Amino acid sequence: MTSFWSARVPEHPGDDGVDRWPTRTFDAVIIGAGITGLVTGVILARGGCSVALVEARGVAALASGGNTGKVTVLHGARISTIRRAHSAKVARAYVEANLDGQRWIGDFAIEHSVPFALEPALSYAQRASGLRVVDAEFAAAREAGLAVERVDRLPVPFPLAGAVSLADQLALDPVALTGALAAEFTRLGGVLLTGVRAQDVRASDPATVATDHGTLTGDAVVVATAAPMLRRGLYFAKTRHSRSYLAAFRVGEPPVPGLFLSVDGPTRSIRTTPDVATGGPPLVLVGGGGHPVGRVDSTRIEARRIVDWTNEYFDGASLVAAWSAQDYESLNLVPFAGRMPRGLRRIWIATGYAKWGLTNGAAAALRISAEILGEPWREHRPWVKVLATRTTAPSDLARGVVENAAVGRELFTGWGRALGNPAPAARPREGEGVVVNRGGVPYGVSTVGGRTSAVCAVCPHAGGVVRWNDVESSWDCPLHGSRFEASGRLIEGPATRDLRPDSRSSAAGR
Repeated sequence: MTSFWSARVPEHPGDDGVDRWPTRTFDAVIIGAGITGLVTGVILARGGCSVALVEARGVAALASGGNTGKVTVLHGARISTIRRAHSAKVARAYVEANLDGQRWIGDFAIEHSVPFALEPALSYAQRASGLRVVDAEFAAAREAGLAVERVDRLPVPFPLAGAVSLADQLALDPVALTGALAAEFTRLGGVLLTGVRAQDVRASDPATVATDHGTLTGDAVVVATAAPMLRRGLYFAKTRHSRSYLAAFRVGEPPVPGLFLSVDGPTRSIRTTPDVATGGPPLVLVGGGGHPVGRVDSTRIEARRIVDWTNEYFDGASLVAAWSAQDYESLNLVPFAGRMPRGLRRIWIATGYAKWGLTNGAAAALRISAEILGEPWREHRPWVKVLATRTTAPSDLARGVVENAAVGRELFTGWGRALGNPAPAARPREGEGVVVNRGGVPYGVSTVGGRTSAVCAVCPHAGGVVRWNDVESSWDCPLHGSRFEASGRLIEGPATRDLRPDSRSSAAGR
């Protein structure tokens, strides 16, 4: 599903591939052309580094191009959630990091004429029972230094019992932003390699990045792929994955401007954006329905709930576009950004933004680029020092135990479902997929665009059995969130290889 933003903005073409460049040695190699990779690349290139940016698909092809475009420091109930698990010092450092990230994005947008609007961000309760969360977020945000206000009423058509409000937050088109970042990166001499998939990183002197087009080397390597693609550090087991649904609508009367996010369920995110196609009243963007990847029976039902909710509260709602996006949350609630363990101080990672990658991603880029450029520890931003030295809390360990127990259950039940389902005689109907047992091996059989394909349904990352996503016609792994096209081609990791096609199947290739 192409995001609303991607459909409006031409894709940045990137370069032709690794083979076209006379050198494969750089000061830094960055993996992932999302917000983190692009901001890091621009900062390093401005600092005089030779930089290659490797991207398996296209610029902002995944989370960075599919989000709501809210460049805000008020993240629903995030600050109070962090504050319950960590000290006030850590919560303040999280806020200060996002303020720096927001400031960098705002300055860049002004400098490169990326349109944006200044609107209040509102973390709101849909019912009176949610006001305790609003009050907790208000207190935690104030303690962290934000000039938030409490709001009791607003003229909106959807349920709102009260909210925390933070003025002058940025609303923009994330694909327009990442396109401008990519253009600036290449203007500065950066090498942008799209359609090149990184498969592994070796800690050596210099570090090496193995891709499906050969090997690159760099004094520094930054893994900015959202999904932690390397086994080093076990970051795939320190994060949890979530897929959410978004849709754009024309409505009879758009709500007042604001970046709304509910703090009680079901989660609803609302904002308006200009209708550039018709020049008419603003469109309304509605999101929500988040769930762990591959752990629901029907993604179509989850996506439909967004449409039904909008039809209930907005008169004359007409669907313009629908898409979904995926992100990862750090199990200790604060994003990971910094050097990877056992990487000879040459490999950096950034992940775990919990759907707030525009500000967290830019903040991660600020920290990582400063370290690569050799900034002394004493000169690091105060929030970098706090977040780099924080300790693991007991609640962090508890979340890790719960999540990894869920992964274990999914591994067991996935194999059980597959082995208990013998291969069907008839091929699936259009848009459907099923996992079946063929000689003790799970295979996924699906029909998309009139073509029936069969692939080995075992995810190459950790051996989980994939499940069919009936909204996006993809195979999704419930263990760590890897996703594959119906043909088995990898969409996003932490897997780095495709699902193997079933060459024995008579269905394959039909």
